[in-house]
Amino acid sequence: MNRTIKSRVFKTTIVAAAVMGVVGVAQARDQIRIVGSSTVYPFASYVTEEFGAVTEYPTPVIESTGSGGGIRLFCNGVGEGTPDISNASRRIKSSELERCEENGVTDVTEVKIGSDGIVFAQSSENEALDLTLEQLFLAVAAKVPQDGELVDNPYQNWSDIDSSLPDREISIYGPPTTSGTRDAFEELVMEAVSEDMEAYGGEAYTDIRADGAYIDAGENDNLIVQRLAEDTGSFGIFGYSFLVENQQALNASSIGGVEPEAEAISAGDYPIARSLFFYVKNQHAQDVPPLYDYVEMFVSEEMIGEGGYLTDLGLIPLPEAEREQTRARVEERASLQASDLK
Repeated sequence: MNRTIKSRVFKTTIVAAAVMGVVGVAQARDQIRIVGSSTVYPFASYVTEEFGAVTEYPTPVIESTGSGGGIRLFCNGVGEGTPDISNASRRIKSSELERCEENGVTDVTEVKIGSDGIVFAQSSENEALDLTLEQLFLAVAAKVPQDGELVDNPYQNWSDIDSSLPDREISIYGPPTTSGTRDAFEELVMEAVSEDMEAYGGEAYTDIRADGAYIDAGENDNLIVQRLAEDTGSFGIFGYSFLVENQQALNASSIGGVEPEAEAISAGDYPIARSLFFYVKNQHAQDVPPLYDYVEMFVSEEMIGEGGYLTDLGLIPLPEAEREQTRARVEERASLQASDLK
């Protein structure tokens, strides 16, 4: 990307506001602190670098902690030592917002930035697969139906699940329990399948096997990608943007005949798709002057719009009307309420 061109887009609107924000703020902290989702991390990192390049403020500090871990840090309280923003590849839970409020974090703005698909990918050395949600569920569930009963998952090879699948050992690198990607996978795959299976009594079942077939690969999705290059018989679960960045090295399975492509994800045709967010601690806005300058840059058309810079990194843009709603919430600094999450 041409840094000069991008700087012209934002400099006239951001720098003046940034300089004015420093004046008269007692003990202000000029560096924004961001935690949260590894899926949102590449997009937020791009914006932080641009923000540092075109404003008088230092580049924000950003850490990939996973959605759950980030929200936990975000909700620990208000003031020095707590983050200003938490990125999330899922929506904040009611219980998490309640904990925020218990700890004095009572004014939070929710910012939806786009959509993303969860991909099930492998080394491009292998032939791409077409899997059903049920086959994927049977590969990762801790207990599966056998003769009308639930038993410990006996499937060792993909061909054990369906003879049409490769005679390869089931080995899947996936996100940990603190990850929003894990939460979304459990909801969109595990819950969706198990609720329709009689053996689970119509209840959602989300327990993932712990016998070595599913490998907790940590919060860094780039590490999963690297492992697939070395362990070419395994699969990985991660966000669509990491597939975009590694198209030569990876191929992704289609799910129910639908490829994980931007148009299919945006239209809701790809079955493992979710929304991406970040959350802003409005109580920090006065003492962290650049906070909303950064937020406004992030939600600008130049970043999240059709053809915006973040689409090159794999962000799936929201429809225009939703993008306008996002910017309206930012302008109003709309405070998220528990009723909004129901």
